[in-house]
Amino acid sequence: MTVTTLEKIPGQAPAPMQPGEPTRRAQRRQLLRRLKNYPALAMGAVLLLFMIVACMLYPLIANLDPYSTDTDVMLLGPSGTHLMGTDNVGRDVTSRVLIGGQVSLTVGFAVAIISGASGFVAGLYAAYYPRVGYVIMRICDGLMAFPAILFGIVLMGAFGQSIQNVILALSVVFFPYVARVVRSSAMTVKGEQFVEVLVNMGASSTRILWGNIARNVISPWLIQVTFIFADAILVEAAMSFIGAGIPAPTPSWGNMLYDARNYLYQAGWMLAFPGAALAITVLGINLFGDGLREWLDPKGRR
Repeated sequence: MTVTTLEKIPGQAPAPMQPGEPTRRAQRRQLLRRLKNYPALAMGAVLLLFMIVACMLYPLIANLDPYSTDTDVMLLGPSGTHLMGTDNVGRDVTSRVLIGGQVSLTVGFAVAIISGASGFVAGLYAAYYPRVGYVIMRICDGLMAFPAILFGIVLMGAFGQSIQNVILALSVVFFPYVARVVRSSAMTVKGEQFVEVLVNMGASSTRILWGNIARNVISPWLIQVTFIFADAILVEAAMSFIGAGIPAPTPSWGNMLYDARNYLYQAGWMLAFPGAALAITVLGINLFGDGLREWLDPKGRR
């Protein structure tokens, strides 16, 4: 039996690609071209990813200890041993900034998920059922009558200080903001002609609400949840700064700033590094949310 082998002929063009089979390199180029049109989204994603990796992964790899004290190195400036210096009781500021970032990011993410999910459901039903909506919106008006930080302090006083209670209190604080945005968007969609057609065809309320209206309000809901993420981190830091948030000795950017207030001129790094971490994180989330809004709504680009 004769076996015929196919050899590559010099100068022969490679086999053409099958239609609909883009290469990974082409996909990357297409993604980069799209991201160039949304610089805020790309910059926010980079900043947020950097802070997540630094705060969530690096402490696990480096085995950092934010609670260990050493009176021999109190108020030591940044050095090779302590990259961000030490605080007033000899604790490593780098460890406390990164572990504090874990706490702040966890609180912000959990608040965004809980308030986002509950606000999404409440906003949908408030838009579709007027009587239910009247009750829900009056509850939201009552919750929004107080400043977020003041209401959070009141709830913390009732529940007690712990990370879980901070998440619960801030979820209650930010729930009405999500519910109102979802209700407004859902009422706009409810007035569309296709909803009226579905009603005339005899479609069930559940199908119309969750199969059609819900899918059309995901974009504004997702954008609002992104901003809630940043706001929750800021409010948690403010509450911890005044002693009503994360209890010591658990590190948080807010209580680190509180500890640094008496050493502003003597050890400015105690204030600079947690403040910079807080600013970079909130900036990254806000840029990401702004870019996401432009991505999902190109007509609204500024």
